[in-house]
Amino acid sequence: DVQLQASGGGLVQAGGSLRLSCAASGFTFDDYASGWFRQAPGKEREGVSCISTIDGMTYYTDSVKGRFTISSDNAKNTLYLQMNSLKPEDTAVYYCARGCPSPDLWGKGTLVTVSS
Repeated sequence: DVQLQASGGGLVQAGGSLRLSCAASGFTFDDYASGWFRQAPGKEREGVSCISTIDGMTYYTDSVKGRFTISSDNAKNTLYLQMNSLKPEDTAVYYCARGCPSPDLWGKGTLVTVSS
């Protein structure tokens, strides 16, 4: 099956860190730009970060620049999002996706809750 499985969400205090992981099966991240998106309560889903495994180019939305880092491990076929200096406004369900900025495959979300 072609699928994405995200993990690593949880409850953290403001200023803390989390690392999200997204394991792919049925395809390899090598062949796609991929990324992370999030949807906060009552808001539309937004793009957080993208990475092109072809040339290593990365993109970050302004609100996470300098705090979040996207990376991939091709040997493990896994995408990561290291989130540091978390803020309450980062609270959302985070989704990994194949294809960025226009995904064609979504993983199930993982909830990140940042308490103040």
